[in-house]
Amino acid sequence: MNTDGLFSLAQPGAPQADGFTAPAADAPLPVRMRPASLDELVGQEHLLAPGAPLRQLVTGASPMSVILWGPPGTGKTTIAHLVAGATNRKFVAMSALSAGVKDVRAVIDTARRERRHGGPPTVLFIDEVHRFSKTQQDSLLAAVEDRTVTLLAATTENPYFSVISPLLSRCSPCRHSTRTTSVACCAVRSPTSVGWVARSRSPPRPRSISYASRPATCARR
Repeated sequence: MNTDGLFSLAQPGAPQADGFTAPAADAPLPVRMRPASLDELVGQEHLLAPGAPLRQLVTGASPMSVILWGPPGTGKTTIAHLVAGATNRKFVAMSALSAGVKDVRAVIDTARRERRHGGPPTVLFIDEVHRFSKTQQDSLLAAVEDRTVTLLAATTENPYFSVISPLLSRCSPCRHSTRTTSVACCAVRSPTSVGWVARSRSPPRPRSISYASRPATCARR
């Protein structure tokens, strides 16, 4: 099962424990700079305060289902990677572009069976969740309500219009803000971007950075 965007799901022959493939050497800059922990994350401070639902989900402390809502490039996939890297939880990733009710039910059935045998809790990440039909979203309700799975969903659309009310009421919507100049400065000054910065004749200027067409969520190095 593949996804559309700056990440991809594990492919046969290259299995990954967290459901994502390791970034290639020539991967896009945001992929190579993706933070490995909350301490490295720059931006979205309003969602990561102590006790906030998003921080609880990442740290595993009383996790609740969360819907990440914001423009492309604001850190939704980064948060998914941080959750995937958390210990003592099974992480399953899928895209609403290619998954269906059968795929969702298979994950839920496996999660329920593993929990009965003392297995780890399951976090289900669904990218582009707004593309799921009402029937597809309905298939998540019972499992989210009884915490058979903890849902982590990402969307660029307003969930109050694109996600059905029963599912939305069982989740905590987290709105991601767009990038700031300080975040963009961090991106171009990070050692992980040295291959690009080295080709520049002069340091990046804030005015130039402010015109960047894509938001940035980067690692603090």
